[in-house]
Amino acid sequence: MNNRTLYPKAGLGSRLYALIYDGILVLALEFFAAGIVVAILKALVAAGLMTYAPYSGASDLLGGHPILRNLYTLYLGGIWISFFVYFWTTTGQTPGMRARKLRLQNPDGSLVSITQALIRIGTSAFGLSNLSSPFDRQKRGFHDVWAKTDVVVLTDQVR
Repeated sequence: MNNRTLYPKAGLGSRLYALIYDGILVLALEFFAAGIVVAILKALVAAGLMTYAPYSGASDLLGGHPILRNLYTLYLGGIWISFFVYFWTTTGQTPGMRARKLRLQNPDGSLVSITQALIRIGTSAFGLSNLSSPFDRQKRGFHDVWAKTDVVVLTDQVR
């Protein structure tokens, strides 16, 4: 057993703070990613390689074309999911979690797997499952129970 298994579990307030912090970062990342797609489309139109017709512009094309709409949604969803999977599986901390000194880990203190991260995202209800953490004896959210993970507070003194 290592010291990482002895950290106290994170409470709801810290979890929500990290969720809001990360939500703002992901939103900014999504805007940037969307801007890249729009810029590419505009460059293709300017070069005469494609046209928006019968759509009125890049946004209308991305939101109205049945195939492009689905691909665009998958693209943006993939970026959102990749953000959390990358941070959880490499350091156990998203930037928001780092700001609150939180860490996602397995009960034995090891980093979570990609599968666990995907299960956690899939059962998180966009973070709302954190609201169940005060009702669990081990302070786990619904998504933590399903993924078999813990969110702990990295303190200077280990209990």
